[in-house]
Amino acid sequence: MGALRENTLLGGAVRMNQAARGYRSAIDPVFLAAAVPARAGERVLELGLGVGAAALCLARRVSGCRITGIERDAQACELARANAALNGFAGRIEVLVGDVTRAPRALGGFDHAMANPPHLSAARADMGRPGQAPAANVEDGPGTLEAWIACARRALAPGGSFTLVHRADRLDDILAHLRSGFGSGVVFPLWPKSGTPAKRVLVQAWKGARGLVAVAPGLVLHQADGAYTQGAEDILRAGAALDLAGAIGRGRRAH
Repeated sequence: MGALRENTLLGGAVRMNQAARGYRSAIDPVFLAAAVPARAGERVLELGLGVGAAALCLARRVSGCRITGIERDAQACELARANAALNGFAGRIEVLVGDVTRAPRALGGFDHAMANPPHLSAARADMGRPGQAPAANVEDGPGTLEAWIACARRALAPGGSFTLVHRADRLDDILAHLRSGFGSGVVFPLWPKSGTPAKRVLVQAWKGARGLVAVAPGLVLHQADGAYTQGAEDILRAGAALDLAGAIGRGRRAH
């Protein structure tokens, strides 16, 4: 597995070991976990668990929820289990080795699903060029994003929510695939600074719902001097929740 480095999330409330070199979790999984509308006693599925950053943040914020993560990298799974134990969540975070695109159909009945899928399509990524995204951020081939969304749809109970964080320039693809089986969608842009285009979006939809997609005002991440805004600090340091449905006045759907 190589050398490890311990990092902290949520202002030190979460401890996490990950590889000292190579791909490392950034802020995307923290915002993803903040946006999942889970409650104590509910079951959450994470597609593409990695070393557990989003699962750990969600487990810390929502006491009593149970999280199952599926991840194809066996070494990452081993580290995710160790990170769960390190934070006292071994009994609440279950780690499964498996490929999201070929997940077992028996995986079902979840109240919520969340995902931080590979962000680059295979057609747009040149892995031979220096500075390109690591393999963990590149889809295996055509249809990968569709397969991730289909997996979430199969795994969710009726009325369950699916939340994902992705590149803003992939929004058309995301919404196209969500049309099959999901509705009442919310698009929540993450603006790097005021007046700049969003690079990331959070998207949330509900299985079997019929409502239309709405665009929320979103959140500005940085002030002009580069420091985080108070809204971003509340999530990244204090572990606050991010209510996507509430941002457009819909509230939390019952299921």
